[in-house]
Amino acid sequence: MKNVIATLIAGLFATAAFAQTPAAPAASVPAKVEAAHTKAVVKADAKEAQTVVKADAKEAKAVVAAKTEVASAKTEAAATKAKAHHKAKQTKAKADAKLASATAAAPVSAPAK
Repeated sequence: MKNVIATLIAGLFATAAFAQTPAAPAASVPAKVEAAHTKAVVKADAKEAQTVVKADAKEAKAVVAAKTEVASAKTEAAATKAKAHHKAKQTKAKADAKLASATAAAPVSAPAK
């Protein structure tokens, strides 16, 4: 009888000890999955941030290029206008010189009475 009672008591202690032992492999699998998920989320966020920065830089570069092109076009237009005004001024000066030489070369006639 003492053996039966000793076996029952040993079984009781073994069951209690087994019931209190944490299930390590079962708990670590979700932690690994959660860690992988967190890593993937962080990686995706970093990639998104990098893409956004690249897009902003590309947009800024395009704006600068457009402003440069506009400034270049304005400069070219101003140069063309200045050239046209200069040519017009020269042409007018030549016409005035021709008129003056023609007037000077023409005989001055007495006014008719």
